[in-house]
Amino acid sequence: MGYKSTLMVDGRTFKKALDKFFKSPTALNARIQIELPNGEFYDIVGAKLLENKIIGSMETHRLVLTCDKPKTKMGKILRIV
Repeated sequence: MGYKSTLMVDGRTFKKALDKFFKSPTALNARIQIELPNGEFYDIVGAKLLENKIIGSMETHRLVLTCDKPKTKMGKILRIV
């Protein structure tokens, strides 16, 4: 069920998408999850800004979202809004 892409998302693009979602009060109150490639949903529990130390890396930093298995069960997904 989700958007499939082979491209990575940078911070600028991620912020634009989040800004659009957060114009809605419904989105502001929504539970935040990530869908894994196997179709499982995990709760986002944190975020970290990490600096890359790899020589020649095009990206100097990465934003990493940390996740955990849901502690409370969600209902069935009705549709993508």
